[in-house]
Amino acid sequence: MDFNLTEQEKMLQVTAKEFAVKSVQPRAAEIDRSGKFPFDLAQKMGELGYRGLPYPVEYGGSGAGYLSYALVLEQICQASMTTGAIMAVNTVPEEAIFRFGNEKQKKAFLTPLAQGKKLGGIAFTEAETGSDPKAITTIARKSGKGFVISGEKHFVAMASAVNLEMLFTRREGTGLNAFIVDTASKGFIVREPCETMGLRGLGTAEVHFDDVHVPEGNLLGAEGKGYDVLLTAISLGRLGVAVEAVAVAQAALDLSIEFARQRKARGKSIAQLPSTQWNLAEMASRVEAARWLTYRTAFLRDQGQDIRYESSMAKLFASQVAVDVTRMALQVHGSYGTMTSLPVERLYRDAKMTELYVGVSEIQRSIIANELVE
Repeated sequence: MDFNLTEQEKMLQVTAKEFAVKSVQPRAAEIDRSGKFPFDLAQKMGELGYRGLPYPVEYGGSGAGYLSYALVLEQICQASMTTGAIMAVNTVPEEAIFRFGNEKQKKAFLTPLAQGKKLGGIAFTEAETGSDPKAITTIARKSGKGFVISGEKHFVAMASAVNLEMLFTRREGTGLNAFIVDTASKGFIVREPCETMGLRGLGTAEVHFDDVHVPEGNLLGAEGKGYDVLLTAISLGRLGVAVEAVAVAQAALDLSIEFARQRKARGKSIAQLPSTQWNLAEMASRVEAARWLTYRTAFLRDQGQDIRYESSMAKLFASQVAVDVTRMALQVHGSYGTMTSLPVERLYRDAKMTELYVGVSEIQRSIIANELVE
C-alpha cells in the first residue's frame, strides 16, 4: 500500500473538510439536541456526489473508490457523526446491489442511490435474535410473481427517511432472502422511535412489515442465499463504523489540544503539565494506529479483496480507540468536558455507539477468532 494519497484523494479530502466545517459543524449540536433527521444535509451530500463515491459512473457513482469514501466520511464525521452515518448507512445497500444485483436491479436501485436521488437503509436486527441470522423470524412467503413479507425489525437506522430498505428475511425453505423494499409499499410501517444515547438524529426506529408485497424482481441474489449478501454488505458497514470511530477520536483529540493550550492552572497552560501531555500523546498514537488500520481495509476493498475479516478487526480496534480517546478527552477537559454546551460530551456518547451498532464488539471478536482458527 502506498501511504501517500493521490492528488484526487487530497482534493476530495479538502473539499469534504470545507463542507464539514461550513455546513455540518454548525448544525451538529442542534441535530444531537433535537434528535431530528437532517434531510437538507443528506440531500446536500447527494448533490456533492458523496453518497456514491465507490461505485462506477455508469451506475450513478463517482468511481472514486473505497479509500476516497473513507477519506470523505472521516471529514464529515469529525463535524457530526450522525451526518456522516447517513452516508455510511446508505452505502451498505449500495454495496449489496453492486455485488449481487443484476443489471436491471443496478439501474433501478443502485443508480438513484448513488446519484443521491434516493436514500437507502438496512433492516436486519430483531428484538429476540439480535445479530444471529439463523434466528430471524421475519418471513417472506411466495405469492404469485412475488413475495409477501411479515415481521418486524428493530434499530432500523433512518427508518422514516429512506426510500429503499434492504431487508433480510427467513424464507419458507432454508436460508435467508435479501430484498430491496420500497418504503412506500403498503404495510411498511415505522413505529417506535429509538431514543439512543448517541447518533441522535439518525432516525432509528422499529419497523413493522404487515404483509408487504415485494415483486420477484426485488429479490437480491439467489433465493436462500441472503446470508452471502449480508456478509458482503455488512463488511462495508463495519468499515464505515471504523471510519466514524477514527473521526470522533480525532475530533476529541483536536478539541483537547486546543483546550489544553488555552486553559490555565497556576498561571501556566495545562498543556505543559506532564499528566496532560501523557494523555495527548496516548490519544494521538491510538488515533493514528486506528486510522491506518481502517485505511488499509478500504485499500484492500479497492483491490477487489473480501474484507469480512479486516473490517471486523478495524471496527473492533477503532471503536475501542474512540471510547478510550474520548474518555481521555474528558479527563483533559475536567468538569468542562461534562457540559452539554461543549462538544466533548456528545463525542463521548457517539464514540460508545461505535462499539455497539453494526455488530457489538463481542461479535467482531468471534468473527476474527473464527478466521484465525479455521
